[in-house]
Amino acid sequence: GDVNEWNEKTAEITGFTKEEALNKPLVSTFIVSSLRQSVQEILDNALKGTETSNYELEFRTKTNEVRYLLVNATTRRDANNNIVGVVGVAQDVTEAAKHDRAVASMANELRQLIDTANAPIFGIDVHGNVNEWNDKTAEITGFSKEEALNYPLVSTFIVPKLRQSVQEVLDNALRDKGTSNYELEFRTKSNEIRYLLVNATTRRDAENNIVGVVGVAQDVT
Repeated sequence: GDVNEWNEKTAEITGFTKEEALNKPLVSTFIVSSLRQSVQEILDNALKGTETSNYELEFRTKTNEVRYLLVNATTRRDANNNIVGVVGVAQDVTEAAKHDRAVASMANELRQLIDTANAPIFGIDVHGNVNEWNDKTAEITGFSKEEALNYPLVSTFIVPKLRQSVQEVLDNALRDKGTSNYELEFRTKSNEIRYLLVNATTRRDAENNIVGVVGVAQDVT
């Protein structure tokens, strides 16, 4: 597991010269502690002839930064075909990895904001089934998120006399025509009526395709 190959690009990325890296144990010296076990398994596999492609590795640099490398771990053999080590051919994907993590972190923050918002927030997919149901909606309706998800919003939770008009509001939002301040009557789990003033907004994915509707509401019961 000791380093015996360290090219100029690896030295540039990590800040460790070839002389500083050679003969040092790769995993314990250069890999972040959280990944050491899995990296060791990949190297052990390659030493048994089982190679790994596109494994994302976190290298700790000399200045204690983290660089993300996408690595192919290939078995190295001598002239007699005996396994003598492992060669890693890598691509530095640090900027992309940092961007992905920032986006994931932002998405997680937004998820927490939605879940804990003081306003009822609910959503449907293009088929009209519930795919968003925050804590406040659960509190007001008495239906937990687990009880609401994947059920058709209109036929399950809206009072019969309003179903047609609510369906029209949702259909319009699915055609990119949002509706503001629409008064909705939700039927709760205990069969009471809650009046919600709703803004229905079109929901889009990263490619700008319409994927559903989000309703942000105010309880005006």
